[in-house]
Amino acid sequence: MFFIRILREYERGVVFRLGRLLEPKGPGVVFLIPIVDRLVKVDLRTITLNIPPQEVITKDNVPARVNAVAYFRIVDPKAAIVQIENFMVATSQIAQTTLRSVLGQHMLDELLSEREKINAILQGIIDEQTAPWGIKVSIVEVKDVEIPAGMQRAMARQAEAERERRAKIINAEGEFQASERLKDAALVIEDHPVALQLRYLQTLLELGGSQSTTIVFPAPIDLITPFVDKLAQPRKITPSVEPEQRQAA
Repeated sequence: MFFIRILREYERGVVFRLGRLLEPKGPGVVFLIPIVDRLVKVDLRTITLNIPPQEVITKDNVPARVNAVAYFRIVDPKAAIVQIENFMVATSQIAQTTLRSVLGQHMLDELLSEREKINAILQGIIDEQTAPWGIKVSIVEVKDVEIPAGMQRAMARQAEAERERRAKIINAEGEFQASERLKDAALVIEDHPVALQLRYLQTLLELGGSQSTTIVFPAPIDLITPFVDKLAQPRKITPSVEPEQRQAA
């Protein structure tokens, strides 16, 4: 007179006896009274739910197409059967509406760069809404974000301009640091004039190893200074002799 069912380790059986709910059965062998009892199997394993792509308008009015995936499991078999007609369809609909609502409150840059923060917000909201159904949502991940081609080109130009700005800043920082080092070197040479001679000899050594046909030869200022001073002195003008004086002579 008894009907026998065997439930696996990850299964539970919600039994209705003449329409009244009993405690979940399983795992193992479950004995049922024919006609009187009705058993509904519930899988307790984690379920992977693919959220269909959703058309979203971000906070900065950029259209995007977003899809996601959610992982959940049933922690209360009685609530999953009694409190909701079809927990899979209900969870999918809640996930879709929550995805559109949450992503519409964020900027496009946040959607692309702050995935972990958005995933945590989605997981918290969906889990809170499905908790009365005996469902625990563990993970929600945004898989892909599709934006229009024009916006992709604009973002590429923006990224290129940002890289150029950083390159110019780095170049300016390098010039500033080099000028600081040159200033320190000039102070050292001023205090120790022999350092200038060592630099002069090093320059001659570098020119000697060069294969160029044009050579710029540096000359110390001390060697040229006497000639410059001599050229700068005023010349003495000797008076000319008149022709009459020359005849008299």
